[in-house]
Amino acid sequence: MRAGDELPPLEIPVTRTLIVAGAIASRDYQDVHHDPELARQKGSPDVFMNILTTNGLVGRYITDHFGPRTVLRKVAIRLGAPNYPGDTMVLTGTVESVEGATVTVRIVGTNGIGNHVTGTVTCSIRDAE
Repeated sequence: MRAGDELPPLEIPVTRTLIVAGAIASRDYQDVHHDPELARQKGSPDVFMNILTTNGLVGRYITDHFGPRTVLRKVAIRLGAPNYPGDTMVLTGTVESVEGATVTVRIVGTNGIGNHVTGTVTCSIRDAE
């Protein structure tokens, strides 16, 4: 693995169930993540994914790629275009640096309206014991 290597993309269907379940699992009870009518009253066309769900999906993307010995050390993300039900988020990654067992990956998650998430993930890959 070297700087510049690209991770294969991961397509994640954005369902209403994923949005609501992610919000509940992360104890985010904001109505915009589970009540379509209240979300519309607040100016959104529908419910949308919360940052904690996105954070978890980014972590999954990295650990699925590097395997079960991967330890996430730092996840620094920024949200952009919301993830609404019926869309698909595609996560992609590019290795920025490799220093021993520590790898930093630049990630981007896009959907039908733009970049949903951008950022970097730093992880270490433990040796087999």
